[in-house]
Parts: sequence; C-alpha cells; structure tokens
Amino acid sequence: MLTERRLQIGVMGSAQDLNYSRNLEELAEEVGSWIARGGAILVFGAEKDYDSLSTAACRGAKKERGLTIGFTYGRGKDIYQKDADIIVVTGMERGGGREFVLAASCDCMIALSGGSGTLNELVVAYQLGIPMVALKGTGGWAEKLADQYFDARQRLKVIGADTPKEAVEIAFEQGGKYIAKFRYKTYVSPESGLTFLR
Repeated sequence: MLTERRLQIGVMGSAQDLNYSRNLEELAEEVGSWIARGGAILVFGAEKDYDSLSTAACRGAKKERGLTIGFTYGRGKDIYQKDADIIVVTGMERGGGREFVLAASCDCMIALSGGSGTLNELVVAYQLGIPMVALKGTGGWAEKLADQYFDARQRLKVIGADTPKEAVEIAFEQGGKYIAKFRYKTYVSPESGLTFLR
C-alpha cells in the first residue's frame, strides 16, 4: 500500500535585480496560489536582500494558507519573505550548494523567466530526474527551455505550460509519477479545482 503525501513543488525564477515586470510577479503569485489550493507544499529560494519571482510565489501560496519552505544561503534566518513557514538554512553560498539542496528537495519544479540561478536549479533537477515545467511567455531560461531537452541524451523534457494553472496541473501529474518511484501517492485537496492534463 502506498503512503499518501503532499508534493513538494518548487517555484524558481528571476530575482528582482533582473527587473521583471509586475505582470510576471502576478503570474508567480498565481502559481503559488494554485500549488496551495492543490494541497502541495511550495518550495522556494529564500533570498536575504531582495524580492524574486520565487518569493512572489510564496506570497501567493500564503494567501491561500498554503505551507511554504524557503531554502536560504549563508547563515541565519533573516530572509526577505518573512511569512515562510519553514526556513532551511543551508550554510552554503548562493549560486551553488544552496541551489543543489533546494532543487533536490523538489518533486517537481516550475520555472518562470529566470537567470543563471534558475538555470542552475533546472540543470540539477534534470540530472536528478526531477520533472520540470516552464511557464511560456515569461522570458529568461523558462522561455528558452520550454518543450526542450537539455542535451542529446533526451532523458527528461522541460514541459512547457501556457498558464499558471496548467503549469501546476502538469506539476501535480509529473510530480505524482516521480514520487510513485519512492512508493508514495500524491495527496490532492478535494477542493483544488485542478484537472490533470497529461
């Protein structure tokens, strides 16, 4: 018999220093909102110095009373998004070790826009066989990698999604397949409003 558990869905995206638009911030919040409505746990990169699309997803999840886990770099719990439920202090630098632990903790990852940090997290997910979804129309690495493979091995495609809801629906389906390998089945809130597409 499989044990039911909540998915840990990561949301990765640009930091504020890439000057993303308010529209992208709203899309990230909507992704976080759908993750929480579905009953999954939002996993994100907890920044210390400024906002990001990941922290915007955290805000969206918190508006729906969702559970959130922020992975931060360095030492201490002085993070930008103060209402994260759980803060994991990695003691590692931004741009390497923190991103590995963050990505490895996901059952599926959703990318919006994104610079080098998001690319780093996606590459880790690819190498670990963790499913990835990219929200199309958001620019950055998400746009470049949507519906693409990382290399000629073609182990795992980054699945493109057109809307935040579709991205989360794909994440639930693909994340569910991923955790089934570890003898778990996915908990989905009965009031989620999500429909699995693939």
